[in-house]
Amino acid sequence: MDRELESTLVTLEEIASGARELHAVRHPLGFLCLPLLREGPRGICVHLFEIGNRADPDASPMHAHSWELRSRVLYGRVANLPVRTTVVRDGEEGATHRIFEVFSGSDGVDEIRPTSLLVRSEPGPAHVSAGGETYTLAAGEFHATALEGAQPAATLVHGTSIPGQFDLSLGPLDGRPRRTTRRLCDTAQTVRSVHTVLRRIDAQQRA
Repeated sequence: MDRELESTLVTLEEIASGARELHAVRHPLGFLCLPLLREGPRGICVHLFEIGNRADPDASPMHAHSWELRSRVLYGRVANLPVRTTVVRDGEEGATHRIFEVFSGSDGVDEIRPTSLLVRSEPGPAHVSAGGETYTLAAGEFHATALEGAQPAATLVHGTSIPGQFDLSLGPLDGRPRRTTRRLCDTAQTVRSVHTVLRRIDAQQRA
């Protein structure tokens, strides 16, 4: 077992035992987030993807981070779908989406505000990563992430914020501002989720 995974397991076991208090976050895109570290521009999270979890209808699955991402699949299979965008100038036709800026408040509310930029988006072929594999994304790169197949998955995500970058999403052309909310799970829900993650990681290691 490598040091990165070993360190993650130690942290998860502390949460599961109650030695460390942490509340999972229900992300508007439909996954559960365990924010293990927030340290300046760096962040480490575990993302849990479960069958049947529904995203907020006002949250666009196509988005771009203000931070560089390195995501290691702990178990299951995850599909990352790159989305290429071309700016559509005034008077031109063919726009499919408007670019929105996402402003995340400390209260868990995301304000999704329209910009003047219209784009034509072209989804590329999905890149599927299985347990033990890692994929990376540059800041500003539009993409969508989803489960691949009928089994749950989890990823260990390392992010580094890049100065001058903004969190963005692709939304409807009408430019209506929207709002989504990141809701906290209680301690019991979080502990149950962490126990499930540990059990599935153990099964992945023994497979």
